[in-house]
Amino acid sequence: MTTILQLNSAARSQGAQSTQLANELVAQLAKREGAKVVVRDLLVDNLPHLDDAILGAFFTPADKRTPEQVAIDARSIALIEELQAADVVVIGVPLYNFGISTQLKAYFDQIARAGVTFRYTENGPEGLVKGKKVYITAARGGKYINTPNDTQTPFLKTFLGFLGMTDVEFIYAEGLAMGPDAAQTALAGAREAIAAL
Repeated sequence: MTTILQLNSAARSQGAQSTQLANELVAQLAKREGAKVVVRDLLVDNLPHLDDAILGAFFTPADKRTPEQVAIDARSIALIEELQAADVVVIGVPLYNFGISTQLKAYFDQIARAGVTFRYTENGPEGLVKGKKVYITAARGGKYINTPNDTQTPFLKTFLGFLGMTDVEFIYAEGLAMGPDAAQTALAGAREAIAAL
């Protein structure tokens, strides 16, 4: 059975368009593939940002970790195992100040582990999270696709690719803050893209 991991990264608990579109996409994929769905709400999880304690735990050999470091490492490994167990990953991604939410950045910092999700080789870095299809439902107030202000798309492609996830497809809803007609058109276009998958 296919496993779909849905990551909701909006800073709003209600009304986030990126989450709504991710919900709709996952519902369609699950119905079509008879999939098991795992939903992780990064706002609810409230993962900590990198600090001395987290970096200390990550870089301390396993047999030398304190009980606190063991717990920090275990949280990270649980997230990585959840990701590795998924066949499909759907990430709801709003655009905040030209980037991703701090919730998604904290998640990324928990799963980017040298020797676990990537490694350095003689030929350069190699991602160890392979064989996954990733969908990004990207909700944006303005219009940024194919402009220098779209720093989010290349960042996500680079980060996910670094970990080995190179099959990434974006579904955009842009212009959501540009009036009701623009928002309706944007959402309709995103839903058409979802239906066409």
